[in-house]
Amino acid sequence: MPRGKTAGKVLCKPARQLLFSEALRQQKHPATTDSPPPSHDTMSEDTQGASMDRILQEISAVGHKLEAAVESQEVLQTDRDQELLYLRNKLIDLEDRSRRNNIRFLGFPEGIEGTDILSYLRDMLPKPADITFDPPLEFQRAHRLGLKRQNGKDRPRPIIACFLRHGQVRQLLQLSRRQGPLRLGPVEIRL
Repeated sequence: MPRGKTAGKVLCKPARQLLFSEALRQQKHPATTDSPPPSHDTMSEDTQGASMDRILQEISAVGHKLEAAVESQEVLQTDRDQELLYLRNKLIDLEDRSRRNNIRFLGFPEGIEGTDILSYLRDMLPKPADITFDPPLEFQRAHRLGLKRQNGKDRPRPIIACFLRHGQVRQLLQLSRRQGPLRLGPVEIRL
């Protein structure tokens, strides 16, 4: 990354740690010399210039390491975002596929199904629809939605049925669109 691009950016935690650890390393292990550094008064201008160049080089090296750390952090962030987006799309697709074979039936009176809702739907659905299913209707599961009604006067709870074959779902829905609601005696069953 060229110089100046990081200006104004807030340093992330790993970059700050890198900078801090580099400064500590410099303090713990100063450059070894045979004699102690000369005092400021006795330093010649050439010596001062050389030490300033060395300091600038070290600062530049630390700056390059810092820029590399920031860039690698940005790359990791974009990879993580892409993976998160991919997983979110995959989850939505799986949820849509699992609901594709579901039909919600409205209007069945409470308790009409007895104890076995699957066999009731298997036997009852072909009659008002005046249709034969080959192979016969098969369900993965079926149940009523919500809590059981205490009062028999309330609107009955809907039944959700998950069919094993998508073709049977399509067939029932097309029939319902053509003929309207199915009739079970005086009761209308809507899909």
